[in-house]
Amino acid sequence: MDNRVCALTGAEFPLFAFSHCRDVVAAVSKAGGFGVLGATRFSPEQLEEELAWIDAHVDGAPYGVDVIVPETIDPRVADLSDNATRAAAIDAKYAEFAADLLARYGVEASRSVTPLRERMGITPENGMALMDVAFRHPIRLIANALGIAPPAMIAEGKKRGVAVAALVGAKEHAIRQAEAGVDIIVAQGGEAGGHCGEVSTLVLIPEVVRALDRAGHRTPVLAAGGIMTGGQMAAMMAAGAQGAWTGSVWLATPESEASEAFREKMVTARSRDTVRSRSRTGKPARQLKTAWHEAWDADDGPGALPMPLMGMVSEPAFARIDRAAEAGNAEARELVTYFVGQGVGLVEDIRPARAVVQAFREEFVEAVERLSGALG
Repeated sequence: MDNRVCALTGAEFPLFAFSHCRDVVAAVSKAGGFGVLGATRFSPEQLEEELAWIDAHVDGAPYGVDVIVPETIDPRVADLSDNATRAAAIDAKYAEFAADLLARYGVEASRSVTPLRERMGITPENGMALMDVAFRHPIRLIANALGIAPPAMIAEGKKRGVAVAALVGAKEHAIRQAEAGVDIIVAQGGEAGGHCGEVSTLVLIPEVVRALDRAGHRTPVLAAGGIMTGGQMAAMMAAGAQGAWTGSVWLATPESEASEAFREKMVTARSRDTVRSRSRTGKPARQLKTAWHEAWDADDGPGALPMPLMGMVSEPAFARIDRAAEAGNAEARELVTYFVGQGVGLVEDIRPARAVVQAFREEFVEAVERLSGALG
């Protein structure tokens, strides 16, 4: 394809697949798409292992890495420099609230906060450490979220010929990223899973493309948020995007890191079954709605802690929920959740990642042909 994003990254088809699972990344890239490994769940040592595995299994196809280097830090956690200190700063009522909630569904949970391993969690220093690991591998793209891409990332990307991408949820954020020197803008609508803004993808893409053009920036845009089919991808490219950045669709593959219980829930979920909540990470993130979110977001709930403290309470609880559900606890299954976008309503079955890439290709071509036919 004559496509600027493909030229920058070496992708054969501009379908970018964000996943926390190395198997999905390798499968997508080998099928002609472009796999992007979400790094934030790993320590630097673990990320080194994951990328070494991808290098050995991707057959030379291009792939990328997504890290999070937050631009702003909540003042409440600014002086907490390590995970032991962060855990000690969390009021006991938060762990107790989580434990009481899980107990109502037959899941045992700790009533205290266990510190994460050091160098794990979403913090600027951890993000930079993951970035350093990523650049030691033959990646073709590195992406950053939650703020302006760090100058060190942009400089190292230019030095190594690695495209630097940045996720944005508003046109003014896109302009700031372009002025900072990023190579690709990922404009992510509010339908997206995980951290997202409030503007819909259908509005955000042409808005960002137009704003960049009027400001004199030729920075290509990838569309993200709710994109689950090749037809949607074609529509976003008709609106000015150069390709699609996808995430939720890959959770409905047997290769993904999602639990079997969650994949089953994806097939039956409606697009209205997601919620944008702070109750998992401390920042607004879309996920499958359960009683966890209703309890934490209720007026009489404790409210969310700032990032990264909220994750230190929620992630151990979700791990216990998944284990209980896998062991046959039907009540625990009601609490099973994960980051997923409103596109979950388009999931009809579980398919291998390679088959998803092929379906995107075929649907994309069909959509383009329909549009061409409609124009005579």
